[in-house]
Amino acid sequence: MRLRAVGVLGLSLALSSVPAAAGTKLLRFPDIHGDRIVFTYGGDLWTASTSGGLATRITAHPGMELFGKFSPDGKWLAFTGQYDGDEQVYVVSASGGEPRQLTFYPAQGPLAPRWGYDNQVYGWTPDGKSILFRSLRDADGVEVLTALYTVPLEGGLGRKLPMPTSGAGDFSPDGKRMVYSPLARDFRTWKRYEGGWAQDLYVFDLATSAVSPVSHSLRTERDPMWIADAIYFVSDRDDVLNLYRFDPATGSTTQVTHEKTWDVRWASSDGRGAIVHELDGELALVDVATGSSKKLDITVPDDGVNRRPSRISAEKQIEDLELSPKAERALFVARGDLFTAPIEKGATRNLTSSSNAHDRHARWSPDGRKIAYVSDASGEDQIWLVDQAGGKPTQLTTGFATMLYAPAWSPDSTRLAFADKNGKIFVTTGVGASSPTTLEIADDAYGRVFDYSWSPDSRFLAFSLLDENGSHSIWIWQVGGSARRVTDELFEEYSPVWDPAGNYLYYLSDRQFAPQFSRVEWNYAGNRMTGIFALTLAADGKSPFPVESDEVKLDGEGKKDEAGAGKKDDAGEKDDEGDKKEDE
Repeated sequence: MRLRAVGVLGLSLALSSVPAAAGTKLLRFPDIHGDRIVFTYGGDLWTASTSGGLATRITAHPGMELFGKFSPDGKWLAFTGQYDGDEQVYVVSASGGEPRQLTFYPAQGPLAPRWGYDNQVYGWTPDGKSILFRSLRDADGVEVLTALYTVPLEGGLGRKLPMPTSGAGDFSPDGKRMVYSPLARDFRTWKRYEGGWAQDLYVFDLATSAVSPVSHSLRTERDPMWIADAIYFVSDRDDVLNLYRFDPATGSTTQVTHEKTWDVRWASSDGRGAIVHELDGELALVDVATGSSKKLDITVPDDGVNRRPSRISAEKQIEDLELSPKAERALFVARGDLFTAPIEKGATRNLTSSSNAHDRHARWSPDGRKIAYVSDASGEDQIWLVDQAGGKPTQLTTGFATMLYAPAWSPDSTRLAFADKNGKIFVTTGVGASSPTTLEIADDAYGRVFDYSWSPDSRFLAFSLLDENGSHSIWIWQVGGSARRVTDELFEEYSPVWDPAGNYLYYLSDRQFAPQFSRVEWNYAGNRMTGIFALTLAADGKSPFPVESDEVKLDGEGKKDEAGAGKKDDAGEKDDEGDKKEDE
């Protein structure tokens, strides 16, 4: 098979329609000093005025530069830089220049997005002599168990702060205490979370190690900032992340911002009277004295090259692939478009050419005529159809407002099964007709479904659903009927597949329990638990594996049988030679 003929994709970015005067979005991880703000945009550090306006680039390395923090005197910017294949703490002049590396302990990573970054800069000591950062160097492989360190501006070894584990933190103005969170969960996407990882804040006395709580709630408290005699932080205790003020002397808490739609994210202060934070992709400034907040209209300049229509090779960005029913062409998804390529001769075709939509989960119909796929071209995920030879795609479903998963064609190419992220399974009938209908056939109350499979006669759909005990069971839905369970709840059973004749349903099941002692820790480990099993579908169906038994043959049994063959006990019968027996 030759896929070297993969074509190129004409990409016209939607940004080209944004008015030039509009403020730039996706400004992240801000900090403030005086009338200047630093933030990350496009992986680089930029500074701008607190009045808004045009931003100035500070760094331009291909690696990411993140979490820029002004020194107390405003002369320096400390940040986390991805230089030389690692994440380390750097410092650069606030007006730009050559960054200088301060930490050298090998970073862990690259980490999954939910874990964030190693050597994450949080600020400075009040005297401006050291940078405060969080590191995984002593986490022992558990990313949540990180700690706070300081490293001198002039260089030297990092020093671990006395808290056993730490997430975000900030020094008191006199440097004798610290407000901090024992957990690092800032990059998780959980909203209104009330479990064991809901971050709490504490005040830690660096001389006595005494600890006192800061305005605890069932929800999350994060981004602590110590300004004068008050502690400011962000919490979603009213369902949306907002800014709060805590008075350590009285224990009282006051809400500062009252956002109802967009979360207050990554708040950072100048340590005096101003706080800057993310809001709806832009930056907002809060005056601590008055509690007033205003959005900043900041424009990041660029030469517009990224907004030019251009042709981008999709060759190395293929995310899905399958063959046509008779293997003449290959269907694949890349960069949000659908392509088919010939196996031997011909040109690659872009079937959707939708640079403003994400097309994915493409599946070729068994009759070879149509390709079904998921696309958000209408604003939300829906199932779409396009002719295999090209043409205008048609929208098959409407009304969905959640993520959809890969469709599965029935063998007769008249039905499509698909699922959504809420665990519901749907079947669309009359595919190709003028009025197709979509029916919900099952709902997994505990998880999501990905393993739906049609029977050879297109009348049944098999899938697995989670039970209350956390195991999956196999279910079968009949066209015109309902779904019913066909396996019990005792074992984990999933990935059903029909045999070509429709007599058996094969599936995977985890039921081979042979625990072993782990060589890593003193504990049991399960291994090789999964087997392939078959379910006989007809009541009188034969087992695909009939019982067989090798029996012992005794010496002489075969000769005795041969010798007696053809002889009869009754008189008058012929013997082996045809002679008639006579009575004695």
